[in-house]
Amino acid sequence: MKGFYGRILVCSISICMLILLVSVPGFSAEKVISLRFAHFMPPTSDQVALAKDWAAELEKRTNGRVKVTVYPGSTLMPVAQTYDGITKGIADIGYGIFTYHRGRFPLTEVLDLPLGYKSGYFVTKLANEYFKKFNPKELDDVKVFWLDAHGPGFFHTRKPVAKLEDLKGMKIRSGGLQSKIALALGAAPVSIPVTDAYDALSKGVAEGIMLPDEGIMTWSLGEVVKYHTRNWGTTYTATFYTVMNKQKWGSLPKDIQQIIDKLNEEWIERAAIMWQDRDDRMRGTLAKQGNKFIELTKEEDARWAALMKPILTDYVKMTKEKGLPGDQALQFCQDYLKKYDKVDYKKK
Repeated sequence: MKGFYGRILVCSISICMLILLVSVPGFSAEKVISLRFAHFMPPTSDQVALAKDWAAELEKRTNGRVKVTVYPGSTLMPVAQTYDGITKGIADIGYGIFTYHRGRFPLTEVLDLPLGYKSGYFVTKLANEYFKKFNPKELDDVKVFWLDAHGPGFFHTRKPVAKLEDLKGMKIRSGGLQSKIALALGAAPVSIPVTDAYDALSKGVAEGIMLPDEGIMTWSLGEVVKYHTRNWGTTYTATFYTVMNKQKWGSLPKDIQQIIDKLNEEWIERAAIMWQDRDDRMRGTLAKQGNKFIELTKEEDARWAALMKPILTDYVKMTKEKGLPGDQALQFCQDYLKKYDKVDYKKK
């Protein structure tokens, strides 16, 4: 009996020691992985809501092993510094926009060209298919989660625009690639921050602006631009990225990496629907306000599209000089859009 009680005592002491060790920080069965997600959009935006939903779903699927805190409104870093901030580990994950890094991602610039997009849904799907197909080396220093892009960018003006002659000399708020499009169509680009667009349009400093329909909602411009030209053949986009610090990604357990990869695939669809829904909602709002949508005739749209060819040629030439397959990337995008892109994305 004495030996029996001795064994009981030893077991009891061992159990107590184990409980104490598990209770001490650093000796837990598995430490919670905390990640910081830098986001430049406002806290109430659909884009931030999408990121927060992703974070919540990741925590759920990992049973609380991974917790992600989303920092909206550029609280961790300005949007122009997002990509470098992620590579340097200032944040673990970041949402940014390629247009702020013009020239740094030359092959990927194909996505922002005036390719004649029809829907926000398919432009986001195309962006991710492009990435899977070409796996551009220019993005090798991060782990790409997904790409997304706003819907087709149109001309929104104070006066009706139904043909090229109406657009000639019109002062259009635009920047970067948009300015090239405006110039090619005979308009006069005006470089004004989008945050100042409402004031500029209301005072006539600008007579129009190039934006997706949802951008009119974002910047409350429906009161100062009453006409919305459907120039389908020359529509463009701006592509966004969600990326992770590569070293941080490599430090994650393999099973968590697999969970994230699967979740990211699902979020491509979520992002595509989000952008399309924003455009659809804005069109409905504008129609209720009495704003006018002007559809270019088939012949007129072809006139506009023909003027985009030098912009596409310049892209191919630029990438060729850098030893990049820009011609293949452009052809891939054009073929994809011919096959899939529709105004009504639900008819897939």
